[in-house]
Amino acid sequence: MKRLRADGQRNRERIVAVAAELVARDGAQVSLEEIARRAGVGSATLHRHFPSRQALLEAVFRDGVAQLCARAAAQPGKDPAAELGAWLEELTVYTATHRGLAAALLAGPDALAAEDICSTDLLLDVLNVLVERASSKGVLHANATAKDLLTLANAIAVANENDPRTARRVLRLALTGIRP
Repeated sequence: MKRLRADGQRNRERIVAVAAELVARDGAQVSLEEIARRAGVGSATLHRHFPSRQALLEAVFRDGVAQLCARAAAQPGKDPAAELGAWLEELTVYTATHRGLAAALLAGPDALAAEDICSTDLLLDVLNVLVERASSKGVLHANATAKDLLTLANAIAVANENDPRTARRVLRLALTGIRP
């Protein structure tokens, strides 16, 4: 991919940011024209950067995963239990609110293979660090693994798609347990 001029890079970033916001609000079938309008660019500019809906959704997905991973990596390790819980909550809410994004990437004529969009390894890499920190402080069940926690967060998010408040509440309940 050729390097974009500064204004082109700003347009691309603004389009992805607006698309992420609108996908979270309206789902993956959000209007491309509305994305262009809200980003302050013309439809032609949007299509020059993203020749298809699929290309734009892929950029939104990859950007979101990169942001989640960066925030996990930036945790200072001062309160491992709180940092792990907060990041799992962020992951759960992100997944619950970006409804239909992964499914849209896997569907249609330009569909990606699951392994092409799968970010499990990236998420597990950063989650492993958080889990190791919490385990070393004795604030995590000895048998809990990063993969277990990722499965838990994803299951709660999928079960509560379109309802991030409930997803957050159920995750907190799962992390603290059901006993008083």
